[in-house]
Amino acid sequence: MLEFLSKIGAVLDGHFLLSSGKHSSKYIQCAKIFEDPENGDRIGQMIAERISIHKPDVVIGPAIGGIILAYVVARPLKARALYTEREDGMMKLRRDFHIDKNERIAIVEDVTTTGKSVLEVAQVVEQLGGKICCIASIVDRSTQSLPFTVPFYSLTKIELPIYEPEDCPLCAQNIPLVKPGSRNTTLKK
Repeated sequence: MLEFLSKIGAVLDGHFLLSSGKHSSKYIQCAKIFEDPENGDRIGQMIAERISIHKPDVVIGPAIGGIILAYVVARPLKARALYTEREDGMMKLRRDFHIDKNERIAIVEDVTTTGKSVLEVAQVVEQLGGKICCIASIVDRSTQSLPFTVPFYSLTKIELPIYEPEDCPLCAQNIPLVKPGSRNTTLKK
């Protein structure tokens, strides 16, 4: 999987601010997968095969990284595809989407580092009465145990350098910090 991601230009080198607030010299830009619909469909099918035993009614992901992913995973499962998005800094279900009480929900994310975005989506799902049956991501780049209470699946586990902002060697070298993700995070140095 890492070779595939590198081949399509999804592995970036530099000084990146992750959505978790941590820094890294590597960034996985999974959006590059979906430039080629065949790649997107293949990734969706692979995740769908792994989570099909949970029989989700809905596949949901956080905007932006989870929008297309939710769609390509939901299609082979014959499930509905939804996404949450931030409004005034809070994750919400908008656009007249709904979750029925006790629907089985699979949460998908492109890259999981700390699980923060997934937990925000989970909170929305639970407030609306949905039952989270599983969580899946394309890339698991976590360095610690993820805080999930349901089965978690990923297509690959990639260990890349992750730094706390105050201990970042790239900051010490005055390498410019870039925020490539979708979460509105303040650039710190």
